[in-house]
Amino acid sequence: MKEHEVIISLASNENQEANLAKAREQLTQLLTEADFTSAIWTEPINSIRKEPYLNQLCKGTTGFGEGLLCELLKETEKRIGRVHNEDGIVTIDLDLLQYDDQRHHLRDWNRSYVKDLINKL
Repeated sequence: MKEHEVIISLASNENQEANLAKAREQLTQLLTEADFTSAIWTEPINSIRKEPYLNQLCKGTTGFGEGLLCELLKETEKRIGRVHNEDGIVTIDLDLLQYDDQRHHLRDWNRSYVKDLINKL
C-alpha cells in the first residue's frame, strides 16, 4: 500500500490544551507516523468569541486515500465533541493542509501560525 505524506492543522478555542491532546492521540492512531509541532496561542480571526485559539501542526504518513482521510478527520472532530453551531465554539478543528504535493485550505497557508509552525515540522 502506498504511503501518502500529509500535513494537518489542529485548532481549538475551548478547553484548548485538553482538546488538542485528544486530537493528537486520535491522529497517532489514524496515521502511520505522526510528528507534531509545539502548540502556539493565536488571537481569533473573524470570530464572535474572544477566546484565543491553540494551534498546532502535524506531519505524518497514511495509507488512506484523500477523501477517506478527510472523512476520518471529521469523524474524529465529532468524537472529540465538535458541533457546528453559530456560537463560535470550536472544540477541535482538524484540517488537511496538504496531501502529498496537493495543498488545501490555501488561505490558511498565509496565516502567521502556519508560516511559523511549518518550519518546525
